[in-house]
Amino acid sequence: MAANFWTSSHHKQLLDQEEVDVVQPLDRDKGINLEDFKLIKMHMSNYISKLAQHVKVRQRVVATAVTYMRRFYTRKSMTEYDPHLVAPTCLYLASKAEESTVQARLLVFYIKKIYSDEKYRYEVKDILEMEMKILEALNYYLVVFHPYRSLVQFLHDAGMNDISMTHLSWGLVNDTYKMDLILVHPPHLIALACIYIASVYREKDNTAWFEELRVDMNVVKTISMEILDFYEGHRMVSDERINAASSKLGLKL
Repeated sequence: MAANFWTSSHHKQLLDQEEVDVVQPLDRDKGINLEDFKLIKMHMSNYISKLAQHVKVRQRVVATAVTYMRRFYTRKSMTEYDPHLVAPTCLYLASKAEESTVQARLLVFYIKKIYSDEKYRYEVKDILEMEMKILEALNYYLVVFHPYRSLVQFLHDAGMNDISMTHLSWGLVNDTYKMDLILVHPPHLIALACIYIASVYREKDNTAWFEELRVDMNVVKTISMEILDFYEGHRMVSDERINAASSKLGLKL
């Protein structure tokens, strides 16, 4: 794995928000709008997390899998590539990339436990075939840097690594994978945004510490607002709303 984010394939593949927010033509033809697109990706991120709990892999594997899934759908349509198969395949691929390999047959076992619908009861060969398609779509670039390492270092440096701040900040980072931030922003800035939010919530004044970092605080605050807007906008998202979005693709989530 690349040791330095700035020289990594991850850095070279960062996208503008406008590039991430493109709904593929085949999906648009089905009536999928940007909000539908975001809701389906959020739901499939949750599905990856659910599967990961069953197969017992660490959070880093989940984060890498979600990143693969989100990156994949900046290039391919959900109409052609069913999220129900893409999501577990991304988890399978991420488990290998992060050296926590999960057997494909174990994933298949839990997919069948989660979904009773025969349409989504995939077999091992389906995952292996989709794995190759995902690898090609990602141009075989599998290195992903996450905010977690930076988060721990920053909290330690700032003297804010108590249990309360650590848990809150870590939880905020986890929730950023329900969004596309990892495709747009360097991971250390995402970590700082989560610390910024947690500091406000815990009423900790660390203004001087942020100033010493020599980072663009406008970017950190922009990311923070995106996270807070996400919470505000998705507090009341119902299953019916998600199912309405997925039904346009003929999917049942």
